[in-house]
Amino acid sequence: MIIEESLKLIVKNISEGVITIDNKGNIVIINKIAEDLLCISAKDCIGKSLKEVIPKTHLLKILKTKKNESNERFFLNGREFITNRIPIMLNNVEEGAIAIFQDINIYKKMKNEMSDDKLNVDILNTVINTINECVVVINEKGIITMMSKAYKEFLNCSNPEGKQVIDVIENTRLHKVLETGIMEVGDLQEISGNKMVSMRMPIKKDGKIVGVIGKVMFKSIGDLHSLNKKLNNLEKEVEFYKNVFNTEKVAKYSFEDIVGSSPIVKKVKGLAKKAGNTNSNVLIVGESGTGKELYAHAIHNSSKRVLGPFVEINCAAIPQELLEAELFGYEEGAFTGAKKGGKKGKFEIANGGTIFLDEIGDMPMNMQVKILRVIQEKEIERVGGNVVEQVDVRIIAATNKNLEEAVRDGKFRADLYYRLNVIKISLPALRERKEDIPQLANALRIKVSNRLGMYVEGISKEAIECLANYNWPGNIRELENVIERAINLLDSDLVIQPEHLPERLRKNKFKSYIKENKYLKDIIESVEKDVILECLNKTKWNKNKTSQLLGISRAGLYKKIEEYKLSNV
Repeated sequence: MIIEESLKLIVKNISEGVITIDNKGNIVIINKIAEDLLCISAKDCIGKSLKEVIPKTHLLKILKTKKNESNERFFLNGREFITNRIPIMLNNVEEGAIAIFQDINIYKKMKNEMSDDKLNVDILNTVINTINECVVVINEKGIITMMSKAYKEFLNCSNPEGKQVIDVIENTRLHKVLETGIMEVGDLQEISGNKMVSMRMPIKKDGKIVGVIGKVMFKSIGDLHSLNKKLNNLEKEVEFYKNVFNTEKVAKYSFEDIVGSSPIVKKVKGLAKKAGNTNSNVLIVGESGTGKELYAHAIHNSSKRVLGPFVEINCAAIPQELLEAELFGYEEGAFTGAKKGGKKGKFEIANGGTIFLDEIGDMPMNMQVKILRVIQEKEIERVGGNVVEQVDVRIIAATNKNLEEAVRDGKFRADLYYRLNVIKISLPALRERKEDIPQLANALRIKVSNRLGMYVEGISKEAIECLANYNWPGNIRELENVIERAINLLDSDLVIQPEHLPERLRKNKFKSYIKENKYLKDIIESVEKDVILECLNKTKWNKNKTSQLLGISRAGLYKKIEEYKLSNV
């Protein structure tokens, strides 16, 4: 009975037409495909002689010859078919015959598709083996269907096809990508002690995941370091030639380069973007290391002067006796050592663009008068010259000093201060935007590791905690120096840990709860909340263990969790 039911199931689901006759030539079985191909009805034909239904049939001949006939052709109703005819034998006695057939055009199409598929597979195999890449393909069941020769040699596995990928590739995640459908790029994977960088990409067809392709991007971290160094060297060469051949200066940064999403940073960036839309002078104030230069670049790049030059000068870094020549230029013979033909000054070079006067608070009084004239008259005169030239320059000035206090003390001209202070942008200190520290630290990690040609995977949670609890008198510049120090101290570990940080930061691992205008009750609540959360995380949110550790009742613990709105996220 089981065999009979199985036969019926096979005949019903086969993709070819099937007709079966008994040893008397009467039709026993016709499947749906046969009905459609021959334009007949099984209901009308079952039990009838085959010759009545198909007069020119050759299937009856099989009852006499008892021999198979393969790839034979016959015509019916203007269509050509290809068929296989097979006798049905039981204990050497012929019980009937069966014909399995298909429209020849459909058959040819299927054959061509199979040939194309085989050709594509052959081409793909040839490509991945020729380029010497470590590539593997799995199907929807996690079984390896293809693996490049290079990968087989790397794994020391000659015949992986047909095996489960988790049994062949150590620490693989291909089966996970099969479940999630999410591409993974740049993940570290350890195979036989080698830390390699891999990529995994799902294969989708009609919106369904039918497999995954895995590729080894770098067989070791050393390969990645080597490539990183080559890219860094190329970038340095490009930067060198840009500096050699570019007489005009350009701003390098935009608002996208300013990292931070705290409310205070969003507010400052919003004001700076508005300044970019105007042509007015801008005064940027803030402590040393807060990013004043970065904002100056970004404002220029968002302004209508973006195609003009961006020239910057540090007023505190140039001796007073040379500052005028640097800003306004000089004529030939203006002083001993003057270049033949003279030299353009910064204002002349910046014509049509922006000049960034950094550390404007250190500018000597006599030069402040000359800067005021440029702003008021929009004209300059070279040292040793007598020709007045018109200039169209926007000034962005920056300082870490209190200019209002300097004006009161007579150390800075009030009229110049008011001319510069059209749009004032006050940059917050890093200690005022500590919620940005994790984001800033990781951005600096990427920047510094690229510059040093070193691969760094990340910063540990404990190290971030140390960074967040430090006061940062040197602001972002100090943070960058700390990150660079930590990267240089890394050995086999690819993640920055607290031990890679300076001692002054490790002392700040635990939070300081003494805040300005914070009552004792609030401080105690902050400590209690943090201790409860730390214990919950330590016990993986086991309430019994946590309440025992804290020495409180389980009901009391639940009350505190609800009071402080703690959640296991």
